Amino acid sequence: MSGTGNPFHDVDLGGRQATALYDSWSQRWRPRRRKLLALTYIAIVFSLLLFLAEFSSSTKSTVRLESPGSPSSNGIYITTTTTISAPGVTETAIVYQNVAVKPEPVVFVLIIWSESSAIEGALLIKSVLLYNSSPSHVHIICDDSAQKFLEARFALVHRPLHDVRIWFYKPSWQSMLDRVEREGSIKSDHSAGLPGLMKLFIHEILPPSVKKGIYVDTDALFISDPTLLWNVFKRLKPSTAVVMSSHPDQNAPIWYHASRICSCVMLLDLEKLRALRLMDSRRYANSQPLALSPPAFQAKYGLPGGDDQGRYDNVRLGDQGYWWAIVDHRPDIFEPLSYDFEVTSCLLDGYMTGLGDDAISEKEELSRQIHIKDTPQEGKVVLPKLLHFNCLHGTPVYTEWDGWSDPANSLNIRWGASVAYHSGFKWIWLNKGDEELASTLEMLIIPNIIFADELEANLD
Repeated sequence: MSGTGNPFHDVDLGGRQATALYDSWSQRWRPRRRKLLALTYIAIVFSLLLFLAEFSSSTKSTVRLESPGSPSSNGIYITTTTTISAPGVTETAIVYQNVAVKPEPVVFVLIIWSESSAIEGALLIKSVLLYNSSPSHVHIICDDSAQKFLEARFALVHRPLHDVRIWFYKPSWQSMLDRVEREGSIKSDHSAGLPGLMKLFIHEILPPSVKKGIYVDTDALFISDPTLLWNVFKRLKPSTAVVMSSHPDQNAPIWYHASRICSCVMLLDLEKLRALRLMDSRRYANSQPLALSPPAFQAKYGLPGGDDQGRYDNVRLGDQGYWWAIVDHRPDIFEPLSYDFEVTSCLLDGYMTGLGDDAISEKEELSRQIHIKDTPQEGKVVLPKLLHFNCLHGTPVYTEWDGWSDPANSLNIRWGASVAYHSGFKWIWLNKGDEELASTLEMLIIPNIIFADELEANLD
């Protein structure tokens, strides 16, 4: 029987011969089969690796992004765009990085002369450090007694929430007298005396590197973030050099209406005041530019001494009387300050706002407030951020005023609890900074102050 079938079917062999023939065939093919299996295994593994690589590159990439939340005052968010490419797929991922960038410092320029002034000034600065969301730079024009008192308080703060820098400027009494004498026309009838007049010369006492600052009288304290007041600088007109509260509704002819402003809280663009040459000096002779103040004083008060031979004896309210002449004569350099930052107890009764009735609406609060009609504040509710306790007579330190112990006193009812809280707030409680961030408080002393008019004359 012929065909192409199995040879074992075509030939009839005996059992032994058939077995021997099968074993011979098996021995020849077994090594080949092993090689084929090995090659097959390698091919499968290689194919699997190629498949996984292709799958990984073509699968949609997923990036999990954490929400950055609200940027804090200590950092900013930088957006980085990254493009990831794969066969047939392109995806853009936006990644947020929180980079620690310290905000600019809030700069204060203060005059604190005598220990009683320092007791008040310490409370003011304590409130600054308590509420400020930015670093604080505090330039203090002072005498030895004020410096000693303040240094003892500042020494208690070694881990503030934000960096604090304190400068003590130490003009001698004689140097201040000499500067007023070189101006030639001003004097003061106010209890603040000669140091109070220095508010007109702050731009000459501080170095040119200090370009702007917040001035606050010592009988005041913050109850909100001072950075809010500092930010007012960002919204001013290019020509503005002075900002203070304006009260055009006040009518006091005996003061030449100087109560229509208050120089107790001021934003001072010191750089502009230097460029304008705010106060005169005989050192300037006929040099340019001519000082701003002489024509302003004459427009308001006439010639000094009445015959241009003496000093003004008809100016009231100390430095404020002179500031009033300046801003009334040059309204282009002036802007009014919101009453939020000057809730005064003198004449205006704090606009009749105060603590309590915490669920009141702004509309209802506005209806209760006084002394805002016919003012820049008209129609805008006063939301207190800085309290000014002036005109509390009978004590050199306002926190020791007898009215704070009178439960029927209107001012005590409205603000007594706030005064008590801030007075009792311990300096050591300001040590709330993170040790890893290494915020510090540093103090520097600048002795032997030379006023800018003298420095300018020496350069000439």
